[in-house]
Amino acid sequence: MQGIPWERLIFSRDEYRATRLKMYTNYENVSRPRDGLEKECKNVDHENTFYDFHYNTRLVKSTIVHFQLRNLVWATSKHDVYMVQNYSVMHWSSLLRRGKEVLNVAGKVVPTQKHCGSSPQQLSRVHISTMSVKGNLLVAGGFQGELICKSLDQPGVTFSTKLNDDGDITNAVGIHRSSSGSIQVVTCGNDCFVRMFDAETFVQLSRLSFSWSVNNMGISPDGKLLAVLGDDIDCLMVDTQSGKVIENLKGHLDYSFASAWHPDGHILATGSQDKTCRLWDVRNTSESLAVLKGKIGAIRSITFSTDGRFMAMAEPADFVHVYDAKADYWRAQEIDLFGEIAGLSFSPDADALFVGVADHTYGSLLEFSRRKHDHYLNAFL
Repeated sequence: MQGIPWERLIFSRDEYRATRLKMYTNYENVSRPRDGLEKECKNVDHENTFYDFHYNTRLVKSTIVHFQLRNLVWATSKHDVYMVQNYSVMHWSSLLRRGKEVLNVAGKVVPTQKHCGSSPQQLSRVHISTMSVKGNLLVAGGFQGELICKSLDQPGVTFSTKLNDDGDITNAVGIHRSSSGSIQVVTCGNDCFVRMFDAETFVQLSRLSFSWSVNNMGISPDGKLLAVLGDDIDCLMVDTQSGKVIENLKGHLDYSFASAWHPDGHILATGSQDKTCRLWDVRNTSESLAVLKGKIGAIRSITFSTDGRFMAMAEPADFVHVYDAKADYWRAQEIDLFGEIAGLSFSPDADALFVGVADHTYGSLLEFSRRKHDHYLNAFL
């Protein structure tokens, strides 16, 4: 799958896997007993295949700036994938099988447009820590608190600024449609703020303050709820209009860095350094709906397919898990690879799953295709 020449190495794949399982150490911020966590975890059948391996390319290679931030791969169609590679954002065409640079931030970053009411700033040499792409809008966050927005159908950078004066890292960015129908950009970071911007004018619409660094956030499909995760073992549910905390989600035993909403808006998934993903039904958050465990490390990235059928979650390295949401998450596929995982993304039609692998030698982009019941028909698609 990854083109690793096992036949020329001194150990077999199975031997190396056994060594990795034995030697890998999960990073923790909170040291506390976790004896009871295993009992909470759902018994899952991992012997399923929902997505078949389709293609691996090293023409584009994912890179990671911060070991805890892994939202660096985004697909806008089953043929178009965007990923971070050093100081660039690369576009990979799975149809043409070639890569192209769409954003370079190694030098000066100068906004090409001026918007009344916004506060653009010139930037330089940005280390991209996080990214999101939806439609024609690309949004990137930087290691020193930068925010960069680019229209993919226009040259140059549309908007850029620094979110804070202290250089606190931008941990996550998102693009969503508000309850009023407008497109908004959302950011969060180590300065303990969640900010919302109008995606047309880049005027800051709101700024919510929290008592700890915000590592990840996600707005519900209807735009009414904001999930906030960070340097605290609890996750928060916030009303987007009032900014008030309406629920405190208790269960994780370490800090959290990943979240995703099911398209129906009822289920929220949160991923923690305690090596679990918790599913919450927002209609009853007194306890988590289910607890799904990783294999070796923290859950660093989570995403749902747009049809709501599948949820995929990635560990820091080696393992991606794909769950059948329709089967109540007890059926899963385990994708076993080698290397740090920079991010993962379903295509909007859920036909493809892309995984970015960051490795000095075998770094690549992996593509998986959704298995069809009618294989004869699939051969012609």
